[in-house]
Parts: sequence; C-alpha cells; structure tokens
Amino acid sequence: MRKLFHLTHSPIECYFRPSVRDFVVREIPLYEANGAGEHLLVLVRKKDLSTFEMVEILSNVLGVRSAQIGYAGLKDKHATTYQYLSIPRSFESKLSACGEVLEKRGIKVLECRAHTNKLRVGHLKGNSFFVRLKKLTPIQAQKAINALEILKASGFANYFGDQRFGRDGQNYHEGEKILENLRTMRDKKIARFLLSAYQSHLFNLWLLERMRLNAMIESCSPKELMSHIKNYGALDSVLRDEGVVRELRAQKQFFKLLHGDVAVHYPYGRAFVIDDVSAESARFAQCQIAPSGALCGKKLISAQGVALEIERAFVDSRLREAGSRRYAWVWVQDVAYTYKPEVAQMEITFSLPKGSYATVFLEALLNKPFG
Repeated sequence: MRKLFHLTHSPIECYFRPSVRDFVVREIPLYEANGAGEHLLVLVRKKDLSTFEMVEILSNVLGVRSAQIGYAGLKDKHATTYQYLSIPRSFESKLSACGEVLEKRGIKVLECRAHTNKLRVGHLKGNSFFVRLKKLTPIQAQKAINALEILKASGFANYFGDQRFGRDGQNYHEGEKILENLRTMRDKKIARFLLSAYQSHLFNLWLLERMRLNAMIESCSPKELMSHIKNYGALDSVLRDEGVVRELRAQKQFFKLLHGDVAVHYPYGRAFVIDDVSAESARFAQCQIAPSGALCGKKLISAQGVALEIERAFVDSRLREAGSRRYAWVWVQDVAYTYKPEVAQMEITFSLPKGSYATVFLEALLNKPFG
C-alpha cells in the first residue's frame, strides 16, 4: 500500500538500508526492575534477529518455554536493538552460564535484575532510534533538514510499517484466512500475530482514506471540493455544505477532525468522542490530544456520526480480538542530526511513542516509500 503523507516536497534522494551498523533501536522502559520477585528483567542487545527468533534461541539454550519469556514489543530484525525481556528467576544461573553461547547467536545480556512480574506487550514508553542516511548530497541534506524541522512541529501520520506485514507483505491475508476458517494455526501466538496484522491492514486503509480526505480539504476550495467528493455516504451532504468545509479548512493542523472522531489524550490517556470540533482542534494543535483509528475487536470504542461513516468500512466485526484505538497522528521527539559532507552521510537520532515505526517516520521525511 502506497502511503500518503502531508509534506509535499519532492522525494529526497539518498540510500538507507536497515543494518546493524546503520539502524539502532533502544527500548524506553515503562518501569525499572524493583530488585525482588519471581522474574528477571533482562536487558539484551540483539543483532540481525527478530524478536521471535531471539525468543526461540533463548528457549532452546536455557530450556525455558517460550511462553514464559515476556517482552514489551517486537523489534526490527535488520538492526542492532536493545530491548527488555523477562524470564523466570529460576533460570538466572543458567542465563549467567550461557552468556558466551548466546553472544555467538547474536544476543548479548547487558543487565539482569529481579522483578515482580512478567513483562507484557505494551509495557514500554517508546523507542529511541539512530539511522544513517547515505549518498546524500548537500542539496538533498538541506531538504532533509528543512523537513525534519517541519516534522518536529507538525507530527506525522502513524501508519503501521511494512515490516508489520511480513517479508512478502501478505501476513494480513493469512490473518483474514484464519477468520474465514480457511487456515488453522497450532501456534496460538502466531495466529494472534497474523490476526493483528489484519487489524493493522484495516487501520492503514482507514488512515490512507482519511489522509486523502485531508489533502482534498487542504488543497481544494469549497466549490472544487463539492465537485470531487463522491462515494462518502453521509459525508457527501456534509462536505457539500460550504460552511462546514470552511470550518474544516480553518483547522490549523493537516489532519482535519470530524464530529464523532475518537480522540485520545496524548501521549497516553483516555479516549473520548469529539463533539466540539473547534475546541478539540485547538488542543490537537497543541499536541494535547490526537485522533485515533480503530484496531477492530470486541471492546472497540467506535466513532460516531460523520466519522463513523468512514470508519465502518474498515471494521471487520468477525475479529474477536480485544480491540482498541491507535493514534492516527504522533509527534517525533528528541530529534538531532549531523550531516557529514565529506562522506555524504547524515546521522539522525529521534524517539517515538510505542507502536510507532521509525521506517514510517523516514517515509514521511523522505516523502517516498521506504526501501
């Protein structure tokens, strides 16, 4: 799926391929180990391994069931990544004894402390990143710097990254087959992963639709918009109202809020349905709230009114996962960069909230598909 972003500069030409040298990810923990309990909170560095591959290696080397190994999030394979794991404390001596074996397999144990509970998915604040862009001319580097400064203030669309969908991009198809009883999976963890890929695919389609709508509102006059809007159901009549279109165009941010959108306090907090668009638009511009899209499931807080007219096309009621809302828009933090003209390389560091993809941020920055 070709993503649509809000910056309109011509694509920035450079070379970036994730590798252990040019792509580094560091998990920002939600809490520190408390020094007591039946689990170990372990900080590891892995290279050229997916989180699933790392868990399998630890399971085989330590003799611990993979289900007993906890992690807060999935980390990129083609990178050097630092992340936290939890294992039962009864394996502490085995972990200490197997350090060399693990290091030969690409896993280095950096810290190990007792903790009271198993690490669960989502138990992190976010991630910090280092990327190195190569073959970047001075002119292209200046374009990148200008775009970085804009993105620091504006934020960007929070798509799921392509790696969410597997090497061939087809994981979501497999998830849909499971829903249709066309495929069965013995491994429940893999089955849940494929189903969540299908959730993610639906979210990306919804976000792309909203970004197209935002671009039209941003670039078209009310009269031009009337002639372009088609197949939006209840939105047809709304967006043919010049007064409403002017109100939408008056919103300072690119992503236009609609009545009935579900917003979430940022960077974390409760979800609520937007009633006063003008007031919430002001809070959105101040990074206090952000709109959200559906990760459909049985506990989903649904949009209402006009916003629901778009959302319902991307909700599959067959999904019996928990269901939640995902930020449709996020802000990058701690941005720093250094350009080295003698080697035509730029090094960029930044941090993102949990669940956001560095590769998606790079796509927004470069204004072209990642890869």
